Amino acid sequence: MKVHEITPAVDPASLLAGAQSIDAFRIVTIATSLDARQAAEKMLTFGPRWIKALLKLRNILVSPFGLKTSGAGEPASGEAIGIFPVLSETPQRLVAGFDDHHLDFRIVIDVAAAEGGQQVTATTLVLTHNLLGRTYLKLIMPFHRLIARTLLRQVAKIP
Repeated sequence: MKVHEITPAVDPASLLAGAQSIDAFRIVTIATSLDARQAAEKMLTFGPRWIKALLKLRNILVSPFGLKTSGAGEPASGEAIGIFPVLSETPQRLVAGFDDHHLDFRIVIDVAAAEGGQQVTATTLVLTHNLLGRTYLKLIMPFHRLIARTLLRQVAKIP
């Protein structure tokens, strides 16, 4: 299954007002009964070892700067998928993310019917707050694109 980068089709103002970085990737699956939570769990719960190794390295490198290293603490609902607190959820859309002093981050997982299955779209929004946030975003962006595509492919895998 091929992952396509698409033009984001979300309302940034309602998800993360002022976001400076927004991207979206989409995959079409043969699944017909997938909801947004299931898609998010397939993406964010069990990633490849190389992604876990990069996350571990990231945590080591950013901890001296006071950046959060495992999500944002407890979400209001107490729920999280992987390291990401769930901020809102419907069967068609799940929004997860966190706020930190250098940037705020949201990942939006949308699921919709498609011919012969469903399309799953992962949209990422980032709002930076300072030079550290802007620098961090520039450094991670090449990795982000690769990781987003890899995690989205996991949704299409048949269990």
